Amino acid sequence: MEDYEIKTREKEIFKVTIIGSICNFCLLTFKFVAGIVGQSAAMIADAVHSLSDFVTDIIVIVFVHISNKPQDKDHDFGHGKYETLATAIIGAVLFFVGVGIFWNGAKSVWGVIHGQEIEAPGAIALYAALISIVLKEALYWYTKTTGEKMKSKSVVANAWHHRSDAFSSIGTAAGIGGAILLGDSWRVLDPIAAIVVSFFIIKVAYKLFKPCIDELIEKSLPDETEQKIVDVILSFPEVSSPHNLRTRQIGNNCAMDVHVRMDGQMTVEQSHAVTKEMEKKLKELLGKDAFISIHVEPAAPAMPSSNKDAAM
Repeated sequence: MEDYEIKTREKEIFKVTIIGSICNFCLLTFKFVAGIVGQSAAMIADAVHSLSDFVTDIIVIVFVHISNKPQDKDHDFGHGKYETLATAIIGAVLFFVGVGIFWNGAKSVWGVIHGQEIEAPGAIALYAALISIVLKEALYWYTKTTGEKMKSKSVVANAWHHRSDAFSSIGTAAGIGGAILLGDSWRVLDPIAAIVVSFFIIKVAYKLFKPCIDELIEKSLPDETEQKIVDVILSFPEVSSPHNLRTRQIGNNCAMDVHVRMDGQMTVEQSHAVTKEMEKKLKELLGKDAFISIHVEPAAPAMPSSNKDAAM
């Protein structure tokens, strides 16, 4: 990746993350005030969720800057896995936030079952939840679009964190709105909605976290991708018997190495020209920054007809 492209990518990621972090800071401050003034435990919990968004914004800024560093003496394949690590951290944070929301909601429901009363929330808490839904959904689409354009997994992961906060606010708004509009007997809607939302958050966390673990433990690329690699290799008539194919993901880039056979009578220059063209085609498939290694072996010489007859 050219220096200009790297700087442009980092600038765009920095921009979308800074906008998100400013919105998160303003929103979490408003939520804390609304939760305290409106006497809403659900809104205070929602504010804590927004605080986790703010923390992950900082993680993205730091790790994306590191991951865009070029190769150096200690990192021959670049720093791409730092971004993978950032995505894993965001996934882990999402998981624990989801578990926390579930636990707090379950405790509140259990308390209501045993006669415990839930404090009546104020209207300001409902307004805060509704504003949060609109703002966080807008941030989700803006961040997700930018992350996909810049091919940044951690930015896309952060977009899902925005949406999880919107989900959390939907549950909070339903609970607070039900308590205000339907009366004291319906205040239990707040913790019930929080429990439902927590499952969505945990599911998103799993979808983000699992691919990161697969990459960090050097899991191969999907079977369909490996088959496409083999198809590209076999499209060259000079090449046969691709074997020892090994693939993996390094941050946003793919890496692969493979052994192929060519006519042993070919010159080094000829075989080199074929492998260079093959590498070009493979990079069209895997991305221009893919790490590709092709090892050439001599194919077994064709047996003369008489020898073939004798061998039969």
